[in-house]
Amino acid sequence: MTESGPVGVRLDEPVAIGRRVLRLRTELGLTQRQLAEPAYTPAYVSTLESGRVKPSEAALRHLAQRLGVTPEELATGRPARLATELRLRLTDARRALAIGSPEDAATLFRALCAEAVAHGLPGEQATALLGLGDCLLESGDLDDAHECFAAVERLLADEPLPHRVPAIRGRANAHRLTGELRYACHLLETALDQLNAAGLHDPEALLLLYSASIAPYMDMGAHERAAHAAELALALAPRVDDPALLAGMHRGVARTLIAQGRIAEADTSLAKAQDLYQQLHIRTELAHCHWMRGYVHAQDGDLERAEKELRTAHDMLSSKRAALYAEQVEVELADVLRRRGRIREAEALLKPLLSAGPRTTEAPALRAGRGAVHRGAAHRLLGVIAEECGDTDAAEEHYRAALPLLERAGAAGDVAGLCCLLGDLLRRTGRTEAAMDAYRTGLAHRATPGTTTLGPAPAPPPM
Repeated sequence: MTESGPVGVRLDEPVAIGRRVLRLRTELGLTQRQLAEPAYTPAYVSTLESGRVKPSEAALRHLAQRLGVTPEELATGRPARLATELRLRLTDARRALAIGSPEDAATLFRALCAEAVAHGLPGEQATALLGLGDCLLESGDLDDAHECFAAVERLLADEPLPHRVPAIRGRANAHRLTGELRYACHLLETALDQLNAAGLHDPEALLLLYSASIAPYMDMGAHERAAHAAELALALAPRVDDPALLAGMHRGVARTLIAQGRIAEADTSLAKAQDLYQQLHIRTELAHCHWMRGYVHAQDGDLERAEKELRTAHDMLSSKRAALYAEQVEVELADVLRRRGRIREAEALLKPLLSAGPRTTEAPALRAGRGAVHRGAAHRLLGVIAEECGDTDAAEEHYRAALPLLERAGAAGDVAGLCCLLGDLLRRTGRTEAAMDAYRTGLAHRATPGTTTLGPAPAPPPM
């Protein structure tokens, strides 16, 4: 049993230590003289118990030995094994997130965070908040996830920057999923510059940042910068032992290979990631591998295999109640179904994603500020379907709904493609001037994708 201390009194303050000494001495039936001798005086013990003096390290060791506790427990009120046991339970909570639902794991992380706060363990509190943030990302509670990661950064403000990198990566992911691609890149690039400027060439921290930067770069259309980040991540990989980090790197690298048309190499990279995630039993990331392999097959024209992989990913994410990711997979799956001629099935997937309210209590629809890029993609797909069915008014409505979503997110390549679709539609319906305006908007985004909103690329670390 540990003590949390009176409100406003820290566990390691003289008053708290004095009360602890008094309680333990009384429980053992010792007098102040018996506790103090031969190294100290009864008067010293009396002064200490009244909270007027804080014991030195030597005094703590002496008193702790007489009272049958460790110096740490006497100084802080925490049993020696408390922090170790809490860390073991945090590992169990992380495993629960890997194989179960984010809501259930979030309950565990919240309870562990409260325990860490009660016992004055800021490192364990930060670990619990980091896990809670990851849970909230999976369930789509992006604002709360952002707050968790920001709280971790505040808790670790005095720690070396590599210790804060997982929280920075988490905050960047929250911004990316919200549709704030530029700011996600800014966070990751700033951390990379700070690491390199300070000479903190921690391979795990660098690999985590480079791997995390690939997705927002790709979404913005900054393919060259994404490919460079992938090259640097691959160069760092031999110096990293963490299999989860390496799996995430392989998944990111695969995205750049797909963009370069190197489909076979992308599939090989995804196979490596998938194998590592299977060994680690991380179901969400394993589902992401199936998702990306579905995309690879779709790019390669193998729509049957693409549908199979995407449905596997969707079933895995739905079973874990990873709502936002499951909805994003539905957009990809709808595109494959459209290309296979199953228009009504595609529409049945897409329309609920754009509804004003939640589809069910467990899986709210995509909305502004939550999966903006995929919401824009859903509108674009519905526009394509409407145009194929001859409903040009509905097609234009969906294209125009998608445009501001993708523009605000900074998804330059997607905006350019959408403007081409809109321009073609306007031209075919006789609105030449409006078509020209749409083409000009697309060309502006296509000319220098990702470069007008990003600063200079971070300097690479010495390898």
